[in-house]
Amino acid sequence: MKEKLQAIQEEALKKISESGDLDKLYEIKVDILGKKGKLTEVLKGMKDVAPEDRPKIGQMVNDTRKEIEDKMEEMKTKLQDKVLEEKMKNEVIDVTLPANKNKIGHKHPNTLALEELERIFTGMGYEVVEGPEIEFDYYNFEALNIPENHPAKDEQDTFYIDRNIVLRTQTSSVQARVMENTQPPIRIISPGRVFRSDAVDATHSPSFHQVEGLAIDKNINFADLKGTLADFAKELFGEDTQIKFRPHHFPFTEPSAEMDVSCFKCGGKGCRFCKGEGWIEILGCGMVHPNVLKMSGIDPEKYQGFAFGVGLERIALLKYEIDDMRLLYENDDRFLKQF
Repeated sequence: MKEKLQAIQEEALKKISESGDLDKLYEIKVDILGKKGKLTEVLKGMKDVAPEDRPKIGQMVNDTRKEIEDKMEEMKTKLQDKVLEEKMKNEVIDVTLPANKNKIGHKHPNTLALEELERIFTGMGYEVVEGPEIEFDYYNFEALNIPENHPAKDEQDTFYIDRNIVLRTQTSSVQARVMENTQPPIRIISPGRVFRSDAVDATHSPSFHQVEGLAIDKNINFADLKGTLADFAKELFGEDTQIKFRPHHFPFTEPSAEMDVSCFKCGGKGCRFCKGEGWIEILGCGMVHPNVLKMSGIDPEKYQGFAFGVGLERIALLKYEIDDMRLLYENDDRFLKQF
């Protein structure tokens, strides 16, 4: 047994000294010390050794193992140092070369426009409130004075999940939820994604964003609405901006209007940007319909309010002079890095 251990040790030390790389060293370790290695086979044969000789043979095996492991660890350190040295020779860094620039992202034009709108209205005392994109038909239509089979639903032909659940067509549903659970005074804006069954073109998309506002309190009138939106337009487009209201119809407001702003490119004289009209349409607005207040549990004899809604993409297109809405969603880095 002693001669066999001596032979295994000599063979192992010879192979270790001749190993030229770490992979070869690992193969030697498996061959000698592994589960099926030569030294392990000796240990398995201990059952055939006389009981009185087992301690002596066991000590010899342990001494042999330690000698081999020490030599193997020594060689492993040398080979690792050699690999590191070669790597450092081949991977010399020229500190005089220009560094690689890190490509850092930035905010999307929609995000920039939304933050600007939120800054303006929170400065006026409005609270930002969000709601679910998958909405009950009741909050999306009925609570906004659009009953079942009303023709206004055709204008917002949308995506139904079932008869009672829909992808919301407007963030006015958030206003209905807030009015139902909050007593006036109320001043909120509700930004978010909305969905309509529109064909994709330069100014339309089946998915886009709205920012809608609501103010309810005692003695609120149309002049308050006009003053609020005039201040908003001046903050967004400049102090010289003028506004103009045109009569319109929305089921949830009465009276209702669409608001234009004077062209901030030509000052209202007429140019390519405003198509020669001097005015640009930006939002719809009106006084909250008494039926909407009643359905939300608010007494229309005691409280009045106004509401408005603006397309976020429209603001981004105008503010940054983008002529095609699709550019906002194509993720073309050549376009986005301009912002």
